[in-house]
Amino acid sequence: AHPPGCKRVIIDSSFYPALTRPNVDVVTDRIIRVTPKGVETAEGPRAADTIVYATGFRSTEFLAPMEIHGRGGRSLEEQWKDGAEAYLGISVPNFPNMFLLYGPNTNLGHNSIVFMLECQVDHIMACLAHLQVNGPIEVRPEAMAAWRGRLDAAMERMVWGGGCQSWYKTAEGRVTNNWPGPTTLYRKLTARPPIPAYRPAGSPSGAVRTVDP
Repeated sequence: AHPPGCKRVIIDSSFYPALTRPNVDVVTDRIIRVTPKGVETAEGPRAADTIVYATGFRSTEFLAPMEIHGRGGRSLEEQWKDGAEAYLGISVPNFPNMFLLYGPNTNLGHNSIVFMLECQVDHIMACLAHLQVNGPIEVRPEAMAAWRGRLDAAMERMVWGGGCQSWYKTAEGRVTNNWPGPTTLYRKLTARPPIPAYRPAGSPSGAVRTVDP
């Protein structure tokens, strides 16, 4: 058992009764292949007249299967091996001039994702205006650490961390998808002047490039 809302809420009166019908099996095993007589899973073959696939996307594997490398050849996949995280869901330490839309912890279950994207675009445009004059920037590790602490504290009050398995969480139980606050707060946070959270990153040659805006 788990609290309501730990998983995405299903607003339907027939879904659960359908799963309890005698001719229906709910199978959560890994699928190996579909066969002429049904399906073969990691636990063995199963006969089936009809196969209904459930949601199967890997929502916590942000940007996969793209390979992205940052400062010193650092792999984003390796940096995120314990769960994806980004300052404001936008910027990642060690990855200069990389800005994300709909990044970690910016998904919503109570409002429009478009609103979050608009907030992110405003923040990114402010960053671009700065780096166009002053050169490459990257988010400060201490800003990322403070942001992580803020998210972790907020998540402790959320139902998503309850005892269930859901697409909100990593296999280790860390919620990396959802935003644990009101959208008005996110608007306020992304509207602040962004530069105090960033530091100069320099160019590959070590020089800071300046161009006319």
